[in-house]
Amino acid sequence: MLREVDLEVLNSVTKYPSIPTYHALDPKNGSLTENPVAFDGPVLGTEKIDGTNARIISLPDGNYLLGSREELLYAKGDLIGNPSQGIVRALKELAERLEPETEKIRVRFLEVYGGKVGQAAKQYSGELNVGYRMFDSIVVEDEMLAKSRQEISAWREANGQSFLNETDLQRQAEKDEIELVPRLFEIDSLPVEIDKMRDFLGEKLPETLSALDENAGGRPEGIVLRTKDRKTIAKARFQDYDRTLKRRK
Repeated sequence: MLREVDLEVLNSVTKYPSIPTYHALDPKNGSLTENPVAFDGPVLGTEKIDGTNARIISLPDGNYLLGSREELLYAKGDLIGNPSQGIVRALKELAERLEPETEKIRVRFLEVYGGKVGQAAKQYSGELNVGYRMFDSIVVEDEMLAKSRQEISAWREANGQSFLNETDLQRQAEKDEIELVPRLFEIDSLPVEIDKMRDFLGEKLPETLSALDENAGGRPEGIVLRTKDRKTIAKARFQDYDRTLKRRK
């Protein structure tokens, strides 16, 4: 299958979609506006780790590919892989031990962090340790591989991907023996005011729960908010709220 599939299409259909901020950002100045995402039902909060978005794409023929958010970096059996952001080095051993898929394409989305990955690396490790956590997974229907990249892009950004719900994601992680990003809370409603949401973030995540060693700085990036069926999702980052409230003063 790997030699038959259009890799540009496969790359597009397995990319992770953009996630809106809980309070919408003003495109003119980057400040948050009083326009929160509406959640229908209980909200699950998970830690948003500041690393790099990565993918393990498992194919029904037993092959796999590794990718960053934007590009494919490595395929099973390659002699040379793209070293971008240390993704291949961090995930190759994991990809090798995962059980082969037998029916459909499965994509596991992980955050690779620590080491020298991004400006926040020292918040997770003071000893250059590298870690990864899974935060989502999808199953790709075969018919999507026959669509154009334009169609796939529109479908992806319209939340067309078949993400696992919370229960199935937990089962997948247990089967794969992969740690999920930390689960923080389940709550019926969220603060709608910007200042109260900033207080809420500090209360629920005063420091990262994803540190890789005792010398980590510990400053968290934020929280991802989602319904258990993964139909509604948003992110709330400390820096966005701090910047907005500072400008208001």
